[in-house]
Amino acid sequence: MKAWAALSLRGRLFVLALLPLLASLALIAFAVHHQENELARREHALVRDSYLEARRTELKHYVDLAVSTVRPLVGQPDGQARALQLLSSLDYGPDGYFFVYALNGRVLMHSRQPELMGQNLWELRDPLGRPTIQQLIAQARAGGGYVEYLWRKPSSDALAPKLGYVVAVPEWDLMLGTGLYLDGIEATMDELERGAREQITTTLLWVGGVAVFGVALISAGALAINLSEHRSAEAKLRALARQVVRSQEDERARLARELHDGVSQTLVSTKLLMESAQSDPAGAAAPRLLELALQRLNGSLVEVRRLSHGLRPALLDTLGLPAALQHLAGEFDAAGGTRFEARVRGLEQELPDAVKTALFRIAQEALNNAARHARASHVMLTLAFGRDGGLLLEAADDGCGFDAEAVQAAADQGLGLRSMRERALALGALLQIDTAPGQGCRLAVQLRPADIARAA
Repeated sequence: MKAWAALSLRGRLFVLALLPLLASLALIAFAVHHQENELARREHALVRDSYLEARRTELKHYVDLAVSTVRPLVGQPDGQARALQLLSSLDYGPDGYFFVYALNGRVLMHSRQPELMGQNLWELRDPLGRPTIQQLIAQARAGGGYVEYLWRKPSSDALAPKLGYVVAVPEWDLMLGTGLYLDGIEATMDELERGAREQITTTLLWVGGVAVFGVALISAGALAINLSEHRSAEAKLRALARQVVRSQEDERARLARELHDGVSQTLVSTKLLMESAQSDPAGAAAPRLLELALQRLNGSLVEVRRLSHGLRPALLDTLGLPAALQHLAGEFDAAGGTRFEARVRGLEQELPDAVKTALFRIAQEALNNAARHARASHVMLTLAFGRDGGLLLEAADDGCGFDAEAVQAAADQGLGLRSMRERALALGALLQIDTAPGQGCRLAVQLRPADIARAA
């Protein structure tokens, strides 16, 4: 929270622009990861099912071939022995062979593991506790079919998953079958899974690269905008500083002229009159000279009051903002040419000094701009007190208007507008400007009750 508060407005805007991008990329990465995992799982299942289906068909074909081979020997005196000898010679690869069991579990023929010959494996169980031979014989008694079980692989002498197909030969009371080891398909599935994981990782790296590129692009854009705005702000600040210094010097020069040409000359004249009256205290001209000196002093007081009113009107402190605005409009109206009016709406309320001063200066600048540039016939200054405690100051004229954006963009123009805008921002409000060339101008400052309370 402290870090967020320490960020500048541009920093906050940059973060707010960056977060949706990162969130979108994270959601895209999650969706891609989920979809690719789902596709990999489906591909895994499809390949496994296809492989097993092909192996099932192959096993059934082998067993059918073996049965058709030994079927002619059924019923012959030594048919079973010849059949077992014939089946032991059949194979298809290093781990493809036939086996024959009696239906009670005794091994009759096992070409790859002859040490099992004659043993009864009815109670044989795999590491998972499943009765292997019992499952095979039960499937054979049921008419034949497929059984998955674990069996020792001859080529590696290790337990491996195996798919077997068995049938019963009831004439000889035995089970004939063969099987294929499934460790090859498991290796293939592992390879497919590794490939899928690598593909998912590659995709996520691409998403991460896009994210980094997007962040870099936004950062570069923000930096370029920041530098451009910084240069523009520096130019405006330098122009404003020059204008402030020039305004200060102009104001000092004006005050110096007013004091020298007005107050100073009047005081010198008063001094001479009083010296003349003092030199002839019993003369008949002394009363008249003192009366003239008194008139000159009264004139000096009026001049000093006028100068102090220009610096800060006393009405603002004594009678409040509405009276000061009406007096200000009356002064502009007295200059002639353009009609200036001021009106107050709503129930007047006590305002903080900061609010009164800022609004008075904004109104003063607005009326001064209207008098100098608007070429208007009528200017209306409105101060409206809201029922909710808010406040609205509005200055509207029917003059020539102007292009507000162009004026604000120029570094050496619009200093008065910027001054008004900054005074409004200091109160927590915004200066609204509604104008266009040939359409007059309306300036408004809206203060909420919270803004007024904060300025107190």
